[in-house]
Amino acid sequence: MIVSRRELLGMAAGAAFGPRWLRAQEGGQRPVFRVKVDMVVLSFTVTDSKNHYINGLKPVDFRIYEDGILQKLNTFAEGATPPVEVLDNGKTRPLVATADGTGGGTSGAPGVLDRPDAFVGTNVFILFDTSNFMYRGFVYAEDAIADFVRGLDRADSVAVYTFSRNLSRAAMLTRDHNEAINGLRNSVAGDDTALYNALLLTLRDAAKVPGRKVVIVFSNGPDNASMVAPDDARAVAEDEGIAIYTISTNEVNKDAISSSSLRRIAQRTGGKAYWARTWQKQVEAFESIREDLGNSYTITYYPAPNPNEGFRKIAVEIVSDPGKKLRVHTRPGYRPTRTL
Repeated sequence: MIVSRRELLGMAAGAAFGPRWLRAQEGGQRPVFRVKVDMVVLSFTVTDSKNHYINGLKPVDFRIYEDGILQKLNTFAEGATPPVEVLDNGKTRPLVATADGTGGGTSGAPGVLDRPDAFVGTNVFILFDTSNFMYRGFVYAEDAIADFVRGLDRADSVAVYTFSRNLSRAAMLTRDHNEAINGLRNSVAGDDTALYNALLLTLRDAAKVPGRKVVIVFSNGPDNASMVAPDDARAVAEDEGIAIYTISTNEVNKDAISSSSLRRIAQRTGGKAYWARTWQKQVEAFESIREDLGNSYTITYYPAPNPNEGFRKIAVEIVSDPGKKLRVHTRPGYRPTRTL
């Protein structure tokens, strides 16, 4: 499935100027916006001073704050293990879907988790640059991506999207990793690079999927055909809780503008940025990402009342680390959705 520039413009216009907004303008009314905050999915890793992952922490070891307001945890998971419900006393119990769609939760919030299995593992969207800039290392790049997909946990779902001027959904999200690799092998190189157009469309797809989501951008870096600015795509990922990992086959100092954009996108969404010119470095970057996915914690919660309609800062405190020797790597926050 290929998405064209015209479709991208239509989607952007539809999001900004929906029919309700138009009706309000035609009637001479000023639109009234309301803030809507759904369940927040927060993923993060914990490391020590030597950058070793810290595993085995429990819900009682964490406190989550939004703008300094303590949040009540809803579910908790480590790595690809199934999530558990966090009770008021800090204890946990298995999460089981119920007929009323509350996921067996006690929070009283509707639709807590009507499909607990959807929150097992990670939904990985691989965005592969097949433009002219990638032509020389195309086959080696495919091999590195394929090795990464083979090494994912069985519980992880994966989609493979390719792009040059347009986006092509080579393999839709699936737990059949061989199917994803087959889609990857059908990739065709050529044309200009519209990286940020493709990234925005990928994020829109990922946002529709429940559970933990990450996007891995494998690209040479430069963008010469996008209508979307890097920060626009980054803001969507930040608000939707989608971590972006970037792997550039360019030299970090060769294109300072592209490198800066990729680094900022990764840092602001809770991902990481890598520069890997050789196949070996690309394999190492993918291995690092796979380790991140396997050693992460994922928490969900419904935000406590907060008058802030703008950017809300998220802070993760480790209660069992009074000396603050451990480091938490996660996104810095998000903006709640504004609706008419």
